Amino acid sequence: MSLRLFDTATKEQRDFVPVRSGAASIYVCGATVQGMPHIGHVRSSLNYDVLRRWLAHNGYDVALVRNVTDIDDKILTKAAAAGRPWWEWAATHERAFSAAYDRLGCLPASIEPRATGHITQMVELMERLIERGHAYPADGNVYFDVKSFPEYGVLSRQKLDQVEQGEPDNSGKRDPRDFAMWKAAKPGEPTWPTPWGAGRPGWHLECSAMATMYLGAEFDIHGGGIDLIFPHHENELAQSHAAGDGFARYWLHNSWVTMGGEKMSKSLGNTLSIESLLGRVSGAELRYYLVGPHYRSFIEFSDAALQESVAAYRRIESFVHRVRERLGEPTVGVLCAEFTAAMDDDLGTPGALAAIHGTVREGNIALDAGEREAALGAAASVRAMTGILGLDPLDPQWLDTSTDDGAALKALDTLVSDLLAQRKEARARRDFAAADEVRDRLTAAGIAVEDTVDGSTWSLKDA
Repeated sequence: MSLRLFDTATKEQRDFVPVRSGAASIYVCGATVQGMPHIGHVRSSLNYDVLRRWLAHNGYDVALVRNVTDIDDKILTKAAAAGRPWWEWAATHERAFSAAYDRLGCLPASIEPRATGHITQMVELMERLIERGHAYPADGNVYFDVKSFPEYGVLSRQKLDQVEQGEPDNSGKRDPRDFAMWKAAKPGEPTWPTPWGAGRPGWHLECSAMATMYLGAEFDIHGGGIDLIFPHHENELAQSHAAGDGFARYWLHNSWVTMGGEKMSKSLGNTLSIESLLGRVSGAELRYYLVGPHYRSFIEFSDAALQESVAAYRRIESFVHRVRERLGEPTVGVLCAEFTAAMDDDLGTPGALAAIHGTVREGNIALDAGEREAALGAAASVRAMTGILGLDPLDPQWLDTSTDDGAALKALDTLVSDLLAQRKEARARRDFAAADEVRDRLTAAGIAVEDTVDGSTWSLKDA
């Protein structure tokens, strides 16, 4: 495999060389479940879903860990404002995120650990850092001593005198640039016991503990949005390296979905929920819109751009369904060279989609010219390529849930296939009258049947 990935730490593309031959390990910062998911939230998970699929296609045994931050200042604040228990608030929105991932065709993570389930691992990590002189307890808090770690700033390219952690509560800090790994108990907040007093974890500590718990002290890829580079990922890297862990070999960061040039966020009031968008377009069409641009490029949301993506995906979908109706269901074939080259170049999905659309054009020409094998071969290749992107039009998920037309097509296919099976049985027992009756019923319903050396296929007469 010749995959090259852009590593934020080195600011250059690097050949992907895994820690363990034949395996790939990925940790993705998942949702802080404070509210309902919007397209800015799910873009990240879809980008790393494509990476996972590409690695798996190339023979890697992929482990992908996507955490859930289920304890956080914002969760506590919003739950209190709504008059709901914090744990119920977090669980409600975690389910909403899971549903959004499912509806957009995101493969289930190998595991989705919750922060609150890994307090023991966090305490152990803090003990290691205190013992090494990189962390200290103060007033029930535990802080990382930034000045004790000379590499601090290597990921975000910040100098130490420029660092601002953005933490309003600095009780007991030796230096305002130090960051909290553990927060002392406050009235009305959930707490867990530690050797330094009751409290709750800081955000940065959570991910370091969970990543190494499931992927080991050194793993391949750490992913997330560009807004996480500082302070979150910088602090993860610092505390993990200071504890003696190799941690991530590659740091990947996807760009935002923006509106009016600003990052999509609830605080700006410019969010677009998954639920509302799926009332306008199908899950496959929305996924196409979000994975089509390069993962490191911004997506400026507009209705026009969304509709362009819808039309583009439907051209792919229409070709595959035309082949299926006229020639039978195409198998999953081989990738074209242009697609492979694009994906190996830092997951170049724009080039990959160009390769798909080129194959669709060639396939349509072959289909209209009656070149059966060429059309089937093109459709098989399209299925293989769209499958890598999670967009195979014949994936049962899209046939079942994307649109009413898709559901109707699947139901029709089930009925017609059953009738064709009956016709085949009648012909096998030489009951040609019964076989002709089945064919006549299908013809009367507007369905054309074609007998080929590979069996009988069907299509709608006006297709």
